Amino acid sequence: MTSGIVIDTTKRSNTWIIQTPQCFDRKILLNLHDKYKEAEVTDDCMLLEKDGYKIKIIEGDYTNIKVTTYSDINIIRRVVKMKKRVAIFGSTGSIGTSTLNVIRNNKDKFEVTSLVAGNNIERLIEQINEFNPKHVYIKSEENSKILKSKFKDLDVYYGEQGMKDISNITDYDIAVSALVGIAGLEPTYNMIKNGKTVALANKEVLVAGGELIINTAKEKNAKLLTVDSEHSAIMQCLNGEENNKIDKILLTASGGPFFDKEITDNITVEDALNHPTWSMGKKVTIDSSTMMNKGFEVIEAKWLFDVEPEKIQVVVHRKSLVHSMVQFEDGTIMANIGPKSMEIPIAYALNYPNRLKNNLEKLDLFEVRTLEFEKPDLEKFKCLKLAFEAIKKGHSHQVVLNAADEVLVNAFIEAKIKYTDIPNMIEKMLNMHKAEKLDTIEKILELDKKAREETENLINII
Repeated sequence: MTSGIVIDTTKRSNTWIIQTPQCFDRKILLNLHDKYKEAEVTDDCMLLEKDGYKIKIIEGDYTNIKVTTYSDINIIRRVVKMKKRVAIFGSTGSIGTSTLNVIRNNKDKFEVTSLVAGNNIERLIEQINEFNPKHVYIKSEENSKILKSKFKDLDVYYGEQGMKDISNITDYDIAVSALVGIAGLEPTYNMIKNGKTVALANKEVLVAGGELIINTAKEKNAKLLTVDSEHSAIMQCLNGEENNKIDKILLTASGGPFFDKEITDNITVEDALNHPTWSMGKKVTIDSSTMMNKGFEVIEAKWLFDVEPEKIQVVVHRKSLVHSMVQFEDGTIMANIGPKSMEIPIAYALNYPNRLKNNLEKLDLFEVRTLEFEKPDLEKFKCLKLAFEAIKKGHSHQVVLNAADEVLVNAFIEAKIKYTDIPNMIEKMLNMHKAEKLDTIEKILELDKKAREETENLINII
């Protein structure tokens, strides 16, 4: 019998049928004894039990494993050389392709089960050929027929119902949520509702989903990680600091292309897309130029790390080498400093809480020499100020903030409005909105739709 894994996907997501190697490291497994009662070891079997959950490992035979903790899963995965199964929602975008590059460089640790794309069928076909997933999604029915004709054994989904279906499949260990905009909210909610581990790259999930997403994650014992560079930095700074109170989160920002320039009505799309540090999609790049992107990250930080907005300070750091910091109550500041690459936070989330070696060029602090920090002008970057106000006004205002921004950024790209109209019209939308309770995904999406329609009406009045 060869070492490896056989997965029975007909079982519940937290129950695996696995085949162990002929020989496994019994010493590692013994480390679990302190956590499980009624532990028993014989020459050919190990049985661990806790709260009705059993881990039974039989050398050279089939094994049922049902575990309760993330760390135990990682220990068992290492022992039986199990690859972590990854579902990627937004596989053809920048985060998706970076995630696949991490997997490409660590094929012994990860395998792809699902790839979810929008309209880029050419890139999706390339990814299917290389990573051999079980399930794929493409937006249009026409493109789904092309995929079905090329890949006979592939499970292909399309359209609105298809997105619901594929986001409810549970044969993976971690999903990367990287769909653009509000489109990522319901699929991510479905993953969390199913108790899965999710690595968030989509800001709108927490900006619009906020309280519902966090409460559902707690209820279903779903683990929320992040691949956003700033929030990953905070997550890393907080690792091992569970018993220490946060005094302040210092959320770094690049400042975008206009930090040292005047903002006028004459700013073009090309000007706004000229980011000094990062190469990103159009929407997030323009949000970075208005600093709305940082405003969204403030809202995310509130939900992810359970801190009030008064304890979140945005710090402009033009070199983008300090990815964020945490200040504790004793005055100590923990900073995450590293190369400018999204592959590092992606790899950290995929292999959490352990790091992965990479081939990126390491920082030379003698070349860096200085690290400078500046305070953002909230009057100049009104979008950042509006994000803080939306937090204070409540969850539904955050939904309106997100919806209005997405519509207005698209309108600016299409030359329907001026650059300076973006913050001014968002402010009008927030002032028009009356707070309401959002306790279901349907209510959030209904408000999102309404806010978009009202924003479009404002644009048409101009």
